[in-house]
Amino acid sequence: MAGKTLTTTTISDLPDVILSNILSAVSDTRSRNSAALVSHKWNLLERSTRSSLTLRANLRDLLLNLRDLLLLPTCFRHVTHLDLSLLSPWGHPLSTTDPSSATTSLLLRRAFPSVTSLTVYSRSPLTLQLLSPIWPHLTQIKLIRWHQRPQLLPQGADFAPLFENCHTISSLDLSSFYCWNDDVPIALQSNPNLAANLTQLNLLNPSFAEGFKSDEIKLITSSCPNLSQFLVACKFDHRYIGFVNDETLGFFASDCPKLSVLHLVDTSALSNPREELNDESLTAEDARFGAASLIDMFSGLPLLEELVLDVCRNVRECRVALEELNSKCPRLKSLKLGQFHGLCRANEPNLDSRLDGIALCHGLEALSIKNSADLTDLGLIAIARGCSRLVKFEVHGCRKITVRGMRTMVCLLRKTLVEVNISCCKNLGAASSLMALDPIQDRIQRLHIDCVWDSVEQFEAQEGVEYNFDLNKSEEEDGEMMMMMNQQSSGFGFGDFFNGRGYDDEGAKKQKKCKYSYDHNSSLTEGDASDNGNGFCGKAWEKLRFLSLWISVGELLSPLANSGLQNCPNLEEMRIKVEGDCREWSKPSERAFGLGHLSRYPKLKKMHLDCGDTIGFAHTAPSGQMDLSLWERFYLFGIRNLSLNELDYWPPQDRDVNQRSLSLPAAGLLAECITLRKLFIHGTAHEHFMMFLLRIPNLRDVQLREDYYPAPENDMSTEMRADSCSRFEDALNRRTIPE
Repeated sequence: MAGKTLTTTTISDLPDVILSNILSAVSDTRSRNSAALVSHKWNLLERSTRSSLTLRANLRDLLLNLRDLLLLPTCFRHVTHLDLSLLSPWGHPLSTTDPSSATTSLLLRRAFPSVTSLTVYSRSPLTLQLLSPIWPHLTQIKLIRWHQRPQLLPQGADFAPLFENCHTISSLDLSSFYCWNDDVPIALQSNPNLAANLTQLNLLNPSFAEGFKSDEIKLITSSCPNLSQFLVACKFDHRYIGFVNDETLGFFASDCPKLSVLHLVDTSALSNPREELNDESLTAEDARFGAASLIDMFSGLPLLEELVLDVCRNVRECRVALEELNSKCPRLKSLKLGQFHGLCRANEPNLDSRLDGIALCHGLEALSIKNSADLTDLGLIAIARGCSRLVKFEVHGCRKITVRGMRTMVCLLRKTLVEVNISCCKNLGAASSLMALDPIQDRIQRLHIDCVWDSVEQFEAQEGVEYNFDLNKSEEEDGEMMMMMNQQSSGFGFGDFFNGRGYDDEGAKKQKKCKYSYDHNSSLTEGDASDNGNGFCGKAWEKLRFLSLWISVGELLSPLANSGLQNCPNLEEMRIKVEGDCREWSKPSERAFGLGHLSRYPKLKKMHLDCGDTIGFAHTAPSGQMDLSLWERFYLFGIRNLSLNELDYWPPQDRDVNQRSLSLPAAGLLAECITLRKLFIHGTAHEHFMMFLLRIPNLRDVQLREDYYPAPENDMSTEMRADSCSRFEDALNRRTIPE
C-alpha cells in the first residue's frame, strides 16, 4: 500500500471537447481572461471558444507608429463578432488619408479573419471604405454615429461602401446612427439583391425627428420582403405629412409576411418617454387607424412573436382587435401597447368574470401597457388570470390602478413573474409599488420603480381607496382561489372578488396560518418577520439582481431603504435616472443626494448614474441659484462609500450651450471611489480634471463618450481634445495596476 502512488484527477483531465463547452458557457470577460492564464492548454481552448470581442485601443497612436500596430492580438482568430465602436479617442474617424490605413486594414484582417458581425463608429463613409473590403462575408452590421451627418454627402452615400463590398448582409442596425430618413430607402432601392437578403432591420433611432413617412416605409417593406425583424420610428400624428394610417399598417402584412418581430414607435416616445398627459391619460388627437386595420395586419402576420405599438395617439376600443391578435398570431410572446384604451371589458363595472380582449392572449410572457386611460384594478386581475405565463410586466402612466390591483395581480402570477416595471402611475409611488410586490419579494429579479416618496397613509387617503379584499390565504388555497376566479357563471363577478365574497363568505373554512396579511394600520407581516417601521416586513429581496430608479431633480435617494428596499443581499447592478430642471430650485433640501445609503447593498458593483436630462446653468448661475458644478457635487457626494467596479456617468447639461461637461467637484468625488476599474463619462471634461482620476488605484479603463444628439462636431468645441485624451491614456497605462 505504501508503495502505491496516489493520482489526483482535476478539471484539466476532462476531454478537450467538454472543457471547451464549459469555457464557452462563461460570459464574464474577466473570468475568461483568468481561465486563459491557467495553462497553455486552457489558453488555446479559451481563445478558440471566444466568439465576441470589443477593442479599446487608441488607433490614432497606432497609425503614427506601425511598429505598435503589430501588437494587435492574433490569438482571437475564432472571433465572429467584433466591436470597434469604442476605439479611442471616441468618435474620431477610424480611417485617415495616410498610407498606413491600408496596412491597418491588412493587420485587422490577419488578427480577426473570421469576423461575420461588426459594430463600428462610422463618422464618414471612409471608415466603411477601409473595413468592408477586408470582411466581405459580413452578415450582421451595426453602425453608430452620434455626430451630425456630413452636409455635402449624397443621399445614401453612407452605406454605399458597405453594400458594394458585403453582399451577404442579413442584419442592419441603425438605431444609433445619425443620418437622414431619405438615406435608408434610397440605399436599399439601389441594392435590390442585398435588400431582398435582409432579415433584420432596426430603424428605431431618436435622431429621426419626424420618423419614417408612410411612403418611405412602403419603399422599405417592398424592397425587403424577407424581413423577420423590423423596428422603425414613425409618426402617428395626422398633422404631419406621411403619418402612419390604415394603409400603412397594410404594408407590413402584404410585403413582409415573414415578420416575427415588429416595432412601430412614435418618435415622441423615443425623445420623451415620460411625456406628461392629462388626468385621463389621453392625448388631444386619436390615431388614424382602427380595429379593422389592426385585425387585417394581424391576419397577415401569423409568425409574429414580438409586437410593439407605441403610437402616442389614442387608439380606442381595441378589445376586439386584441382578441383577434391572439387567434391570428398564436406564437406571440411579447406585447407592448402605448396609448391603447379599452383593453378588456373587465375595466367596466358590473360585469361577470369572463375573459376577453388582451386577457385572451394566453401565450404572452412579456407585456407592457403604457398610458391606458381606462385600465383599472379589475383589468389587471383579468390580465393575470388570462396571461398566466407572464415573466415580465411593465405598466406606465396608468392612473386608475392602485396597490390592491397590482398586489392581487402579482399574487396570481407568483409562480412566473420575475421582472416588473412600474412608472408614472399616479397611485403607485415607491412605497406602494413595493408593497404591491410583496407576494413575489422572494422571486423578483429585475425591478424598476419611480422614487416618488409616498407613504401607506397617504395612499389610503387617495380617492377613498378601501382595502376591502382578502389576501389572507395559505399556499394550499391558491388553487381554490384560481378556480373561483376562473368560473364563468354570472353569479360571480370581479366586484364580488374585491368585496371578499366567493372565497370565504360564510366563514366556514378552517382558519389557517396567513401567508400575507394587510390591515388598515398598514401592517404587512409574514409570520413573525420584523417590521422596518414603515409597514413593510423585514424579509429580504433574495433574488433581486437589477434595480432601476427614476427620481425627480432635487429629491433625495435616502428614503429608498425605508420604502421597503432595506435588504437586497444579492443586488449587483443599479440604474438611476435623474430628470428635471435645476433652474427651478434654489438649492436641495440636504447636502447630499444619498448615494452613500446604497452601501447597505454588499454586492453592488455596477451603476449607471444618468443625470443627462438634468438641466441647469453650466456657467455662472443667477443670484440665488446653483450652477451645475454644485448640483454634481450634490449627486455624487457619498460615492466613496460604495464598492463599485464599473460606473457609467452622464453629467447634467446646459441645453442653451449644448454642454455636458464633468466639473471639478465631480472629478474630485469620482476619484474617491477607489474600487473603480471602469469609468465611462458620457460627456466632455477638461484634461486637468481627468488627471484627478489617476488617484484611483485599480482604474484600468476610462473613456469620454459624447453619445448624445448631436455630439460636438469638432475638437475645438469640447474641453477634451484628441491629444488631451491620448496624454491621459498614456498616464493611465504607465501605472502599475495590482490585480
